[in-house]
Amino acid sequence: MCSIFGYCGEVCDGAAFEEGFARTKSRGPDDTKIIKTGEGVLAFHRLSIMGLSPSGMQPFEKNGCFAVCNGELYGFEKTRESLVRKGYTFESGSDCEIILPMYFEYGTYMFSKLDAEFACVIYDGRTGEFIAARDPIGIRPLYYGYDKNGVIMFASEAKNLVGLTDRILPFPPGHYWKNGSFVCYRDIARVDAVCRDGLETACEKIREKLIAGVEKRLVADAKVGFLLSGGLDSSLVCAIAAKKSEKPIRTFAIGMSEDAIDLKYARQVADFIGADHTEVYMTPEDVISSLEEVVYLLGTYDITTVRASMGMYLVCRAIHERTDIRVLLTGEISDELFGYKYTDFAPSAREFQKEAEKRLRELHIYDVLRADRCISVNSLEARVPFGDLDFVKYVMSLDPEMKMNRYGKGKYLLRHAFEGLGYLPDGILWREKAAFSDAVGHSMVDYLKEYAEKTYTDGEFEEKRKKYSHAQPFTKESLLYRELFEKYYPGQSEMISGFWMPNKAWKGCDVNDPSARVLSNYGDSGK
Repeated sequence: MCSIFGYCGEVCDGAAFEEGFARTKSRGPDDTKIIKTGEGVLAFHRLSIMGLSPSGMQPFEKNGCFAVCNGELYGFEKTRESLVRKGYTFESGSDCEIILPMYFEYGTYMFSKLDAEFACVIYDGRTGEFIAARDPIGIRPLYYGYDKNGVIMFASEAKNLVGLTDRILPFPPGHYWKNGSFVCYRDIARVDAVCRDGLETACEKIREKLIAGVEKRLVADAKVGFLLSGGLDSSLVCAIAAKKSEKPIRTFAIGMSEDAIDLKYARQVADFIGADHTEVYMTPEDVISSLEEVVYLLGTYDITTVRASMGMYLVCRAIHERTDIRVLLTGEISDELFGYKYTDFAPSAREFQKEAEKRLRELHIYDVLRADRCISVNSLEARVPFGDLDFVKYVMSLDPEMKMNRYGKGKYLLRHAFEGLGYLPDGILWREKAAFSDAVGHSMVDYLKEYAEKTYTDGEFEEKRKKYSHAQPFTKESLLYRELFEKYYPGQSEMISGFWMPNKAWKGCDVNDPSARVLSNYGDSGK
């Protein structure tokens, strides 16, 4: 991870700008550089992943133009070779050094050509213009706001912009900004034509594309590790990586000091794939004492996101403190593509697909946000194989009738794609889903709820919740998170569209808690 800031005009409060940028130093602890670009400023905190030498430091400059980029540009070597043939020279091994030459060659069309997780800001010294862009899923964060003089600012996190603008908003994924307007260059959720591949062909392509997505994310000049919950998604990522690696991969799992359900399954996977496995334990005291810090680093009040972040933040903190790993592969985004427990209740294939499109477009404010913040605050970089653009495009294009749970087992396509090939034991490959936020110890959520219950009386809850018109808290737990959020991001609740909840319009999903545990089909996943 790195942190970028683009102030696209005269900085009205230099001290506030520097203070705001310093809040994300953990994203890039290796080096910092702030430069004047025309009337504006570009700033960069560096975490060295590709091209570790000082020559890879940003902002990059060519012909009076500058660029900062927080990203991983996969397959950049081939692009760089083609640019060299066009006469461009390169000084570092950094993938992001291709940004300016690509801009010179293709203009804003370049963004649709990138196979990448990225957020960037470019200053075109030839025209005096700024251009900003973000990857189609929003895996890399970017926010924007306007100062009191109407000057737009772009920064990696909302906390960079607190105190500099009255309204902070997420930069829309799959868009670029130029000349005062946002332009969509790719809507990753939109399906232009439904793919009619049969079951076996679809599963074969799912397997091939996921393997390719994992393989390209193993390339790094820094050390790579893996988060392993013991569930299907992270287990598949680890199993694929283990087959592609010459030496044992390093995996990390976390669970409660008591009732550590996930640790058991993670250990089974690690033993099966021959991983160098580390277990991290957390106590109820760890959870409660870290809560305020987690809400601050996340910049959200969403119940699901906060719950699921507790374990991820603590395991990443342990990795940062105890190892020299810099890159972590994770299992996010699979649920949005193949279905949650609640999508079993989808009344039709059309509704299933519509829900998948909605969730994919919102990922950047929920699961993807969680993974980015928990990992980056600990000076690590997140890579998300299930977010590979080719993989996502293919799965989204499949006939939704095929993706619905017609098989008595959720995510059947993904499971069947790896069946009988020795990647995972059947007990893991076909195990029922256990939500990470619950399965690190089903008691963890109960501790958070109990803490919230003790924080407010019934009368205080009813009185305090009424202060909020947008995303009004509906439980004491949600009020607790909202008040912590407002402490650090006052008046900025619209950064998050609302609470992640099952689709209440569907029969069986009209629940008042986002956990899969409250659904009638939760099954035996916690046993």
